[in-house]
Amino acid sequence: MEVLKAVAVIIGSYLLGSIPWGYIIGKVNGVDVRKVGSLNIGATNVTRCVGKKAGKLCFALDFLKGALPVLAAQWLFEGSGQLQYVVIATLFAAVIGHMFPVFLGFKGGKGVSTAAGAIMALTPFPLLIALVVWVVVFLVSRYVSLASISAAAVLPIVAWVCYLCDFGKELSRSPLVLGFLTLIALLAIMRHRSNIQRLLAGTENRFGRK
Repeated sequence: MEVLKAVAVIIGSYLLGSIPWGYIIGKVNGVDVRKVGSLNIGATNVTRCVGKKAGKLCFALDFLKGALPVLAAQWLFEGSGQLQYVVIATLFAAVIGHMFPVFLGFKGGKGVSTAAGAIMALTPFPLLIALVVWVVVFLVSRYVSLASISAAAVLPIVAWVCYLCDFGKELSRSPLVLGFLTLIALLAIMRHRSNIQRLLAGTENRFGRK
């Protein structure tokens, strides 16, 4: 029964992660975000092509589809010896669902918002520090991609420092969980390869100040 429950949670996490909120919000507003702007279904492109309110809604929904499955996994498997394995698989499934959604032919977004929600539910302090880095880098550079890459790079560093300082809840200090967070951060950076190329070429889109 435990195995079946774990499989159900992981599959459910992937399906929830696959819900393309950016695409849905765009369609409701008469825009196919896959064909305009950066061609991405994430909150940044929704903000650029539909508007700030739509972008904030997209971010919130993408964030929740990462956070809710991880919270559910921790609650359902609390005290179980399989807890860290199920939580890791659940987190990974949610992020992969956003990146490769079954509902859009496996062509999705970069997974930053969904990963942020999942990691917040698992280990909030490193995520909060990463968010601070995101805000600072964005305000200075006005590049969302650079802010996201910087936050992804900082996240595992802070998580490992917390581990060395024995800070945070036991699950978030598991070496297995920390190794996985490092992998997720690297995956997020890799998904920004095209952005990195444009940043180096000086052609990346930036949000201007009002």
